[in-house]
Amino acid sequence: MKVAGYNLGCKVNKYELDSVLEEFLKNGYEVVEFDATSDVYIVNTCAVTQLAEKKSRQMINRAKSKNSDAIFVAAGCYTQKEGESITGVDIVVGTNNKDKIYKMVEEYIKNREKISLVESIKTEKIYDNMKISSTQDSTRAYVKIQDGCKNYCAYCIIPYLRGAVRSRKLTEVLEEVEILANKGYKEIVLAGIEVASYGEDLGDIRLIHILEETSKVKGVERIRLSSMYPTIIDEEFVNRIKELRNVCNHFHLSLQSGNDATLKRMNRKYTTDQYRQAIKLLKENIPDVAITTDIIVGFPGETEEEFESTYNFVQEMKFSKIHVFKYSKRKGTKAETLENQIDENIKNNRSHKMINLGESLEKEFLENYIGRELDVLFEGNTKSKGNLYPGHSMNYLKVVVASEVSLKNEIKRIRIDKVEKDYLVGLLK
Repeated sequence: MKVAGYNLGCKVNKYELDSVLEEFLKNGYEVVEFDATSDVYIVNTCAVTQLAEKKSRQMINRAKSKNSDAIFVAAGCYTQKEGESITGVDIVVGTNNKDKIYKMVEEYIKNREKISLVESIKTEKIYDNMKISSTQDSTRAYVKIQDGCKNYCAYCIIPYLRGAVRSRKLTEVLEEVEILANKGYKEIVLAGIEVASYGEDLGDIRLIHILEETSKVKGVERIRLSSMYPTIIDEEFVNRIKELRNVCNHFHLSLQSGNDATLKRMNRKYTTDQYRQAIKLLKENIPDVAITTDIIVGFPGETEEEFESTYNFVQEMKFSKIHVFKYSKRKGTKAETLENQIDENIKNNRSHKMINLGESLEKEFLENYIGRELDVLFEGNTKSKGNLYPGHSMNYLKVVVASEVSLKNEIKRIRIDKVEKDYLVGLLK
């Protein structure tokens, strides 16, 4: 029997699909590429934007075109949102109970009756029992430490689909990290729906504790964090992480808007001045720190003046990279009912302008490294370009190097020669 999986959305989703596929492997299945002919297809869906929902539906249809007799499973945020109304699949699973997918497939094989397990997530307080011992990536392993979100930003549907904050026990996280490190994974990415809230349901444990304990695990060369709410950055947090040699000097702190009035309408619980102070703390204490962010343009009520102040704030912060999103109306969120929805043409113009700024800032940041040396963890070589090996520095800059010998899963000191598009080209020392 063969199984194929396709993941949409965040790092948490990626981890969860890896865990699901590992369960199939343990039970004798062969994991194949999603475009191959398979007996079981699993689409791990996303609902963060309308585009993500559309792509989720497209991937379900693509699977059906490969083998109409296969078993089709849809799981994740989109299925949590739509429930049993999703058609064309045999098994529907929400954001919880993904750890039961293998057993559901076995049950379906016996009974050939559609299975739907989409439960209310509002009052869920138990962390799902999911784990991995390997991943499809050869150098970097995602470890899920937390689920759920308490922020309820006005534009976001995810808290309604993922539920309240639920943290994984520290001992379980460390056990998994040790297994992965022993298998040769040099970089661990701590992932969650909102990792900054890790431990709030566990008592005195917080994110800084998991960083400090993970940094002690033998074989872990790098610890990276997924996207964080910016209010976690304070003096104590920065003073403690700067003492940890293997915590990466790269932080993704979602800004969303650089205007206080817009932030308030978004229900983001900080001001631009608080965000500015957080960035200042990081830049003053952590050498070569790279800060990436997300920006939403065209949020309801965003005037031209508000957009311009966001543009100027982004320019001031000197981000190493920004991800730009046009506001997407999500049914069931507060922003859906707000007045002064922005015309699509205006959104497009603002998005184009912000993307251009982001590209300019990224190029400026990359050019600072010409002639310098960086430690780079390399992935496998690019299939279409012979002996070129891509990798990433500690501060998550992409570096490409030519090598006659394999650099896969190796950390090498590289001298940066030039900037090419959105990456650095380096030479082996």
